[in-house]
Amino acid sequence: MKLRALTVAAGAAVLALGLAACSGAAGAATGTDAPAAANGGYAVDANTLVFGVVPDSVDTQTNYQPLMDYLAKETGKKVEYHESTDYAALIEAAVAGKVDVASFSGFTYITATNAGAKLTPISSIVTKQGQEPGYYSEAIVPKGSSITSIKDFKGKKVCFVDPSSTSGYLFPSYNLLKDDIDPKTGVSPVFAGKHDVSVQKVGEGKECEAGFAEDSEVAKSDKVTVVDKTMVPGAPLVYNTALPKETADKVVTALKEITIDDIVKAGVKNADSDAFKATFYATKPVDDKYYDIIRDICDKTKADQCKK
Repeated sequence: MKLRALTVAAGAAVLALGLAACSGAAGAATGTDAPAAANGGYAVDANTLVFGVVPDSVDTQTNYQPLMDYLAKETGKKVEYHESTDYAALIEAAVAGKVDVASFSGFTYITATNAGAKLTPISSIVTKQGQEPGYYSEAIVPKGSSITSIKDFKGKKVCFVDPSSTSGYLFPSYNLLKDDIDPKTGVSPVFAGKHDVSVQKVGEGKECEAGFAEDSEVAKSDKVTVVDKTMVPGAPLVYNTALPKETADKVVTALKEITIDDIVKAGVKNADSDAFKATFYATKPVDDKYYDIIRDICDKTKADQCKK
């Protein structure tokens, strides 16, 4: 995600450039396939798995480290953390074959595959026992605000997360349109770059009078009020289908359906911590069809980011 606020024009321009690069890579077979083809199907080499993410908060690497350490134990390979600056950069990396495994948002997964990335969903992370994959996109306002519904967002300065964020842009855009508010012209959009930054800016009530973010980050703040929320399909862990079958099978086995107890029992010491337990309980299998709702919303919103 971007590290500074962007106007909608700048945000769209950045994403357009990123996806143009993706489309160019997808259209040139030798360019797209070069890393994987040159390295036997791997982003780097047969001893390494590159794990791609976009930072949702300052703790992103810490939150993923136990899962990466577990993947290393189960596959016998070094797992290298790859942090993209924003969603467009992660999409481009996936299209170019520069990541082997990745954590996408649902929207980013659809956008990446539309742009030519060869990805297969494995599972989605759940954070509590008995929970199903999925989380909430929440519409928020500063505590004490006179804004009480999404209808009241019209004409306001509204914080989004990133143009390719599922819960921070696509679902919010869909919900604004349901109330006859154009997400580009009916509000003054600000792209905060991260979910926690969106929450922070809304809580301050200066740069943003209202906004959107995922529920886990909203829950950390006592300065905002939730005025609406929508369930979003769980973010997928995916693998690059260029991986050799033997390695792909090990990756799927390691990530498809595990619990935090499995990770701790495997000897991953940093998994037995309050910080990791707050962000991970288990993974549950998901497949491509699970994300059809996002394709449907893409169709209804006509979002540029959904296009190839």
